[in-house]
Amino acid sequence: MKVIFQILFLVILIESHVVAFASSPASKLSVSELKRLLNERGVDFRDCLEKRDLEERVESTKHLAPLPTQLMPDESRLISNFQKVSPAVAFITSTVRGMQRFSLQEMEVPVGSGSGFLWDDKGHVVTNFHVVASQGSIPKTLKVKLAGMAEATEASVVGVEPEKDLAVLKIDARNLPRPLDIGVSADLQVGQSVLAIGNPFGLDNTLTTGVVSATGRDVQGIGGRPIKGCIQTDAAINPGNSGGPLLDSSGRLIGVNMAIYTGGGTGNVGIGFAIPVDTVRRVVNQIIRYGKVVRPTIGLNVVDDRIVRNIGYQLGKKLEGVLIAEVVPGSPAASANLQPTMVSGDGSIVLGDLITHINGEPVKQVEDLLSQVEMKHNGDTVRLTVERNGARGEVDIRLTSRDQLVNEASRGNAAFQFR
Repeated sequence: MKVIFQILFLVILIESHVVAFASSPASKLSVSELKRLLNERGVDFRDCLEKRDLEERVESTKHLAPLPTQLMPDESRLISNFQKVSPAVAFITSTVRGMQRFSLQEMEVPVGSGSGFLWDDKGHVVTNFHVVASQGSIPKTLKVKLAGMAEATEASVVGVEPEKDLAVLKIDARNLPRPLDIGVSADLQVGQSVLAIGNPFGLDNTLTTGVVSATGRDVQGIGGRPIKGCIQTDAAINPGNSGGPLLDSSGRLIGVNMAIYTGGGTGNVGIGFAIPVDTVRRVVNQIIRYGKVVRPTIGLNVVDDRIVRNIGYQLGKKLEGVLIAEVVPGSPAASANLQPTMVSGDGSIVLGDLITHINGEPVKQVEDLLSQVEMKHNGDTVRLTVERNGARGEVDIRLTSRDQLVNEASRGNAAFQFR
């Protein structure tokens, strides 16, 4: 009889313990919440096998205060930036229509993929031209999927610019996330932090980080001409990242990821390139407005701002303006006798013309010159103020398009005059 009473007493104790524990706050938490709580308290729970073990550990350590957050400030900022911008990053798939094997039913077959991003609240999506034309031709529609979309939506091609490896697509503008904030690439510094977001190998919303390794790189574009002023970065850019955004540490767009240097291999070796956002903005806005790039040109290439500063430092003089690197034969600049910068036989630099003003507006950086030119139309005339060998002069130049360079040269422009 004594044994029976002992057993009953033990059962009552166990049942009361279970009832009491079941009503404890810990019992209402999920396994992941229990683990997170223990982790915040700095409590080891590696030996906990079942949920009840975790609940008991939580109850026995409820007197412990949470430890300070384990994230460093830089990590918190990185996480915040990713959460802010990733909804606007797109996964783009190009497809062709074909017949199913052993069937006459037509279907869409994926033939290429890449990344892109939402440019504005009107549904324009920016990507690389080579992502859109992966099969050598431009399809009428593509598939675009933003984070949060249940399935990909159709996108039409607004326009492309092969020489800058850029394309603009259009999707339904309803229920879109916030577009990316646009930064400035002219002021980038080597060493500053960057983020790349894209879909390498089809793995959507992948984040990689790195730094600006160099600026002012010339990268051969798919259109056959070099793309000037590209950003070099060591942030991992792999197949599928093409067309995705390169961002600064504040989450602002500073470039469009374009290519990697493989050194003869097939993988990433830490040398990637992005089209600078200042170029992207000019090209994209013209494609959206006109369906193609119709910007006029003077017919010259200029030296990157960073290199101009370095040249000035080497020569011991301050070069305030845009230095001409090349004058295109048959162009308005050639007719005006503008002179490019050259390197002599002994390796010394022979300065070409330095453009300091356009239509009376000061030109401090390349962006100043290009912004003024892009506001004009073919056939408009601009007045350049140019320094050569310490002397200053002005010249009126009639703007033209690339397609009209040879014809326009025959019209003649005012020759350069010093004063």
